[in-house]
Amino acid sequence: MNGLRSESLSPSHDREGFTCGVTALDNYLQRQASQDMRRHVAAVFVMISEDQPQTILGYYTLASYAVETSGLPDETAKKLPRYPTTPATLIGRLARAVNHPGLGGLLLADALGRILANTREVASALVVVDAKDDSSESFYRKHGFIPFGGSVRKLFLPMKTIAQASPQSAR
Repeated sequence: MNGLRSESLSPSHDREGFTCGVTALDNYLQRQASQDMRRHVAAVFVMISEDQPQTILGYYTLASYAVETSGLPDETAKKLPRYPTTPATLIGRLARAVNHPGLGGLLLADALGRILANTREVASALVVVDAKDDSSESFYRKHGFIPFGGSVRKLFLPMKTIAQASPQSAR
């Protein structure tokens, strides 16, 4: 990530200066994200440039999640233990600043890498997103996410798929 890095949201970051063009996502970062972190409801990570570390270029949130195994496609469910629910990680929000096109894929890759790295500490068999509109649904599908639960907007990616695509797994 040439000159870019991700880190936990902190008071040193300029939340008010961030705009992605979606009011709900801007408002979340500016008004709710810190509270969610304090309450352990979501972990919030920001992408910054090393030469301007206070400026938020994008962000995403992660939270523990559980999926009803019966709602998954048969091909996925048959590879999982026969528990009523399957542990997952939810990418609750993901947004990039309007003046940084193309950063969405990098934010997603960072989130998936972080989730994969943490599965040794907290198991997660899937990554889940709930796409808010056609554009975000298309974005996640382009990155291999699969619909489930009878909704075209609720999507998942198996951890096994993420691990196989990860450069870390090649070691």
